[in-house]
Amino acid sequence: MDWKILFTVFTTVFLAELGDKTQLATLLFAADKEVSKWVVFAGASAALVLTSAIGVLAGGFISEHVSERHLQLIAGIGFIAIGIWTLLKA
Repeated sequence: MDWKILFTVFTTVFLAELGDKTQLATLLFAADKEVSKWVVFAGASAALVLTSAIGVLAGGFISEHVSERHLQLIAGIGFIAIGIWTLLKA
């Protein structure tokens, strides 16, 4: 097992999720006094596992058809486009 990759992925996802709208939604579900905190935890955990699995499978599929360089270029252009769109909406 590549511990460096494991730590990097964990840290990246952990920091990205802190304060994210999904974390806030989970907080609101858990704040309901009539709801089991373990059920909220299980549901949120299962959702994160599933979305992560979809990301890994999609990444594996895409990497077989698109070079890493092109993928980085597409992602960069996408983030820039979203940034410009956000600025224009403000």
